[in-house]
Amino acid sequence: MFRIISGKWKAKKIAAPKNFEVRPTTDFAKEALFSILENKYDMQSISVLDLFAGIGSITLEFASRGCQNITSVEMNPKHTAFINSTASELDMALQINVQRGDVFDWLKKFRNNKSFEIVFSDAPFEMEEKKYQELISLVLNNKYLKENGVLIVEHQSRMKFDHPNLIDTRKYGNVSFSFFEPNKEDNQEL
Repeated sequence: MFRIISGKWKAKKIAAPKNFEVRPTTDFAKEALFSILENKYDMQSISVLDLFAGIGSITLEFASRGCQNITSVEMNPKHTAFINSTASELDMALQINVQRGDVFDWLKKFRNNKSFEIVFSDAPFEMEEKKYQELISLVLNNKYLKENGVLIVEHQSRMKFDHPNLIDTRKYGNVSFSFFEPNKEDNQEL
C-alpha cells in the first residue's frame, strides 16, 4: 500500500495485490524528493522516465502533480498491468506510457531516441554496485537527460557513489537519493 502525496489525487491510497513483492518509496522520502523537484521544475511541462517503476508509486505521483509525459519501464508483467489499470482508474492513462521490459535492455535499445528532464531509478536494493554504475553510464552517455535534466538514483544509504556527475545525495533513513547531472557537451573542435 502506498499513497499519493500531493496533486489532483492527494492522499489517495493505492493498494497493490498482496502477492506483489514491492518496496514502494516511503511517504517521508517521496515527500522530500518531490519538494526538491518542484522547486526546480514545472511539473506540467516536463517529461519523466521512471526506471524499475514497480507498481507505479513514483509514476503516479508525477501524474497526480500534473506531469503529462511519463514513461515507466518495468519488467514484471503483473506490475505493468497494475500501473496501467490504476492509471486508467485515476484518469491518468494519457499521461503515462508503460513499457514492459528489462531496464538495461530498454536503455540500450532506445538510446538517443528521447531526452527527459527527470530520469528516476529505483532499482532493486540488492543490485550490485557495478550494475548501478552501468545504469548511470547508460543514462548519461546516451542522451536520456536534457541539458537541464537530472538522474535520480534511489538506493540503500550504505551505498556511496563516486562519480564525476554526482551533484548531491540526500539520505532519508536507510533510503538515499543520489542526483547526477548530464554530461557536459564537448564544444571543442577537433
